[in-house]
Amino acid sequence: MHSAQPHPDTSVPLNLLEAVNQALRHAMEADENVVILGEDIATNGGVFRATEGLKETFGFRRVMDTPLAENLIAGLAVGMASQGLKPVAEIQFMGFIYAALEQLISHAARLRNRTRGRLSCPLVIRAPFGGGIHAPEHHSESTEALFAHIPGLRVVIPSSPARAYGLLRAAIACPDPVLFLEPKRLYRLQRLPVELGDDPLPLDRCFTLRAGEDVSLISWGAMIHETLAAAEQLAAEGIKAEVIDVASLNPLDRDTLIATASKTGRVVIVHEAPLNGGFGAEIAATLASDALMHLLAPVERVTGYDCPMPYFAMEQHYMPSVERIVAAAKETLKY
Repeated sequence: MHSAQPHPDTSVPLNLLEAVNQALRHAMEADENVVILGEDIATNGGVFRATEGLKETFGFRRVMDTPLAENLIAGLAVGMASQGLKPVAEIQFMGFIYAALEQLISHAARLRNRTRGRLSCPLVIRAPFGGGIHAPEHHSESTEALFAHIPGLRVVIPSSPARAYGLLRAAIACPDPVLFLEPKRLYRLQRLPVELGDDPLPLDRCFTLRAGEDVSLISWGAMIHETLAAAEQLAAEGIKAEVIDVASLNPLDRDTLIATASKTGRVVIVHEAPLNGGFGAEIAATLASDALMHLLAPVERVTGYDCPMPYFAMEQHYMPSVERIVAAAKETLKY
C-alpha cells in the first residue's frame, strides 16, 4: 500500500481543477479505503484531467476505469460504501447523472435510515456542472435543486480552489453520501492560494465572502464570480453589498441566510439554473417565513431562463450577468 505522507503546511497557487486533484490525493494518502472510479478517470485522468496522475501513484486497484454506465457507477459506489470503502465516483457531466438517480435516491440516501443506523453510505459523487464553456446538449445542466430535495443526500458546491479543496476533503470524510458539484466554468479560470495543510471546511455552512449592510447578494458555484464583480461595481457607487456563498444546499445553513437578510433588509439571490423551481425559491421561502419583519423590499431573484441552456455563443445571454445582478440590487434599494 502507498504510505501516507503529511502535506507541508504551505500555500500553493492552484486552479479549481488542481485543487480537486490535490484533495483526492490527500484523501487517498491518508486513508487506504478511499478509492476512485469513473469513465476514463484512470488511464486518461478524466475528461477534464481532474484525476491525472492518481493511477500512477495509487495503482489500478484504487483508481478504476468503468464502462460508460452511470447507473453501474453509482451502484458500485453504493456497494463499496456499504462494505467499508470510501468511494469517490465521477460522473463525466451532470447531464449524464440522471441514469444514476435510482441508486442515489432509492439506496444511497436511504441506507442509514433503512438499516436504522447499522449501515452508512460514505460515498462521494463528483460531477462537473453548469454552463459557460460552449458545450453541446447534456453538458451544461444546473439541476442542483433536484438533488437538494432528497433527504439524506448532501449537496455541496465549491466556488473557489480553496473551497474545492477543503470541501472535497470534508465530503470524503463524511459518513453520508455527498453529491459534489464542480462548476466547470471555474476549473481553469484563475489560480489562487490554497493551504494544503488546512483542516477540511465544514459541509453545512455558508461562507460570507464580503461584508456589507445595504443589500445581501446570495449565490453559489460559478455565479459567485459574477456576484463578487457586481458587489465591486455597487461599491464604486457607494452601495455596500454583503456576499454569501451558500456552498452547501443540503443541509442548508438557514441561520446565516436569516442573519444576513435581517442585517441588510434587502436580498438578491443569484443562480444560473432556471427560475421555476430553482433552489433560490427555497431560500426566498426561508426568508419570507423567518426574516419577514426585517425585510425592507421583496426578495429579488436573478437566474437563468425557463428553457434549456442554449448552444454555444447564446450561453452568455442565458446566464446571469453582472449588469442584471446590479440592476436587481438597485431595484431592492428603491423600496
